[in-house]
Order: sequence, then C-alpha cells, then structure tokens
Amino acid sequence: MSAEKKDTGISTFQRYLTVWVFLCMIIGVLVGHFIPIIPDMLGKMEIFGISIPITVLIWIMIYPMMMKVDFQSIKNVGKNPKGLFVTWITNWIIKPFTMYGIAYLFLFVVFKNLIAPELATQYLAGAVLLGAAPCTAMVFIWSMLVKGNPAYTVVQVATNDLIILVAFVPIVKFLLGASNVSVPYSTLFVSILLFVVIPLIGGILTRVGVIKNKGEKYFNEIFVHKFDNATTAGLLLTLVIIFSSQAEVILANPFHILLIAVPLILQTFLIFFIAYGACYALKLPFDIAAPAGMIGASNFFELAVAVAIALFGTKSPAALATTVGVLTEVPVMLLLVRLALHLKEKYFNADGLPQKKA
Repeated sequence: MSAEKKDTGISTFQRYLTVWVFLCMIIGVLVGHFIPIIPDMLGKMEIFGISIPITVLIWIMIYPMMMKVDFQSIKNVGKNPKGLFVTWITNWIIKPFTMYGIAYLFLFVVFKNLIAPELATQYLAGAVLLGAAPCTAMVFIWSMLVKGNPAYTVVQVATNDLIILVAFVPIVKFLLGASNVSVPYSTLFVSILLFVVIPLIGGILTRVGVIKNKGEKYFNEIFVHKFDNATTAGLLLTLVIIFSSQAEVILANPFHILLIAVPLILQTFLIFFIAYGACYALKLPFDIAAPAGMIGASNFFELAVAVAIALFGTKSPAALATTVGVLTEVPVMLLLVRLALHLKEKYFNADGLPQKKA
C-alpha cells in the first residue's frame, strides 16, 4: 500500500516544500542576526574556499538522487531520440543563454533604479549558475505527476548528468566572464568533482551493488526510500546555513528576493514552452513531451547553490540568488504540471499523441 502511495503522489514534504523553505529562511535569518557566531564559525570550516559543512550536506542531498539514475537505459536512446535532442538543445544551447539574457534585462535594465550594479552582478551570477544546471532529481516527481514515460525520463536525466560533467564548467565560465565576474577554472572543476562526479560514482556503485545482491525491485521499492528523510534533512539544514549567513543581506534588501524571483519565474515558463512546444511540433507523444518541458524548466538547484558558495562564499549575493531558485521552483513547477495536463486535453488524443486543435 505504501509503495502505491509513493507512485500516486508526492510526499507531504515535497508538496509543501515552499513552506519549509520559508520556515528555513526565517530560522536562518533569526540565527544569523541574533547568534552571528554560528554562521561565522561555520564559514571558517572550509578547504580551498569550499565549505565543508555545505559539502557534506550537498552529498546527503545529491547521493540518493544519483542512485536513482539508471545509466543502463542509455542503450535504448536510439529507439526514439527526438525527445532527447529536444532536451539536450533546450538545456544546453538555449536555457543558459536565455537565463542570462532575461536576468540581465531585469536586473540591469528594468530594476536598474532598485538594485545597485554590484549586487545586480552577483545576482546575475547566481541566475547563471541556475540556468546552467538542469534538474536531475525533482524532475522524477514532475514526470510522475504528468504521467510521463518513466524509462524515457531516466534516460533524459542520465544523459543530462553526463553532459553536466563536460558542459557546465565552460558555459558558466563563459557567461560569468561576459558579466565581468572573475571565476577560476580550478574552483569550478573542484565543484563539479565534489558535487557531481563523487556522488555520481558513489550512486552508481551503490545501485549496482544493491541490485546485484538484493534485486531491482528491492532497490526501487525499499532501498532508495530509506534515504528520503536524509535528503530532506540535508536540504533544510543547507538552507538554514545559507540563510543564516545571508541574514544581514536579506534584512537590508528583503525586496530584492522578489526582484530576483521575477526573471527566474519568467525563464521557467519560457523554457517549458520551448521544450514542450518543440516536442509537440515533432509529433512526440505527451508522455515524452511533458517530461521534456519539466526537465528543462526546473533546475539542479543543489548544484547551483553549492557552486555559488564555493565561488563566492556563503554570504554572497550570488548564493542568495540561487536560494531564491529554491523558493520559486516548487510552486511554479506544480503550476506547470497542471498546465501540461490541461494542454494534454486540448492538443493530444486519447492515446497521448499530438492532434490539431478542433
């Protein structure tokens, strides 16, 4: 019965993620403002400019996600590659650059009189990190809610994880360079090593080992769910630490959170319609089109937050911008789930295939 519930909806935590994030923001800001010794002490625990506490918590979050990625599914890519091409092109050729363009437009032009140029530059850097990191975890939830093809979604996620290894660093370096932000390649590579390569290898080894000894059914229905609470705890503790270190910035510029959210939300809708529309134009079934839109629209915010902290520090405005991505992600993606299902009724037939509007 419990396994069935897992397949028919999202958990209470996932459903109210935005609420928990707001609570973490309040707790973090209160801690940072009234007990500043805590974020100061945690901020000193670093190696090569990378926070040790944040690194551990990011591993706790990402490791269970990486275990769910079945790279064996990549061998079936050739059977229906169009949806993958849409995902790859949207995520890596379009999305980082539209994020940069939209964020720059609002932060430096529309909100020019509301945000100082120095802060706008940092906020832009955070937006770029979000735009260059397509989702590899929560997309499983979004795909499930729109009744997407689970096997195809796994391939989309698996190939994205592989592309991140080679594309994230040069794209981020290029776009941040264009915004006059100095970023050392070494820090970016170390970030990818820590926050993608190590948990990815660990996840693969764990997956292979458990399936070999206990079977795939045990792995999918029992083992991976043992880490659900750990992932939740890791995310919430990470947010508390980040918001505690950002306390004075937030208290000094609370309105900026709303300003940062505007381009992030617009980008989310734009990328969804680009991917979803492209799949429809290519006559791909709904169970491929909808997840393609979801994986492009959502972000790998865990990676973006970790890299922002590694590059600019826990107290940086760039780190704050990436955490705003967490605030906006869930409510916007749940809205897109409803929108995708509504469009299915209008533009897809009973078999889930595209049809012209009557």
